[in-house]
Amino acid sequence: MSHNAKPALLSSAVAAALILATMMAAAAGRPEAPDSAPKGDADATSSQVEIPRTAEEARGQARLLHESIHVTLQIMHSRYYREDEGMPLPALTLETVFDELATSRNLEFHWMAVDAKPMSVDHKPRDQFERDAVEALGSGKETFEIAEPDAYRLAGAITLSSQCLKCHLPNRTDTKPRTAALVITVPFGKD
Repeated sequence: MSHNAKPALLSSAVAAALILATMMAAAAGRPEAPDSAPKGDADATSSQVEIPRTAEEARGQARLLHESIHVTLQIMHSRYYREDEGMPLPALTLETVFDELATSRNLEFHWMAVDAKPMSVDHKPRDQFERDAVEALGSGKETFEIAEPDAYRLAGAITLSSQCLKCHLPNRTDTKPRTAALVITVPFGKD
C-alpha cells in the first residue's frame, strides 16, 4: 500500500465507523416492530431495514446523522487530509459512505453550496425546498426542514472553515467561515 493510500483508507474507515455508530445509536431505543421476523431467523432480519414509523422518528435520525457527518467532516479535514498528498477530499470520501447508506438504508444525501462556490453542478439546489433551504441557511439558520407525506427532509448547515475556502472561495478577502449544506432525506411510515 502506498504512503498516500494509508491516510485515505484511514479517513474512509473513520468516516464509515462514525456514521455506522450513529445509525446504530439512532436505531438503539426503537421498539421492535410487531411484524418483524423471529429472533433466530438471521436471513429474514439481515435484509430488512426498519425505517422510522413517524416524521418525528425520521427527524431524530436526520438530525443525528447531520451532526455526526458534520463532526466527521471537520475531524477528517483537520486531522487526516493534506492537500499536498493527493488524497481525496473528505467530502468526496463521505459520498462513498452516502452511497452505501442509500443502498442499505434507503437514505438520500446531497451536498449543497450556500454562500460559497459549488464544487460541482450537483451541489446546486434541485427543487424549491432546497432553494428555500439555501436562503434560510444563508441568513444564519442552522437547519431547514420539512415533513413530506412519506419522507422527512433536513438541510443542515456545514461550516466551511478557512482551509475549505481555499477551493470553495479562492478569491476571498477575509477568513471568516462560510456555509455549505447537507440535505438528508429519511423515508418514514412504510412498514
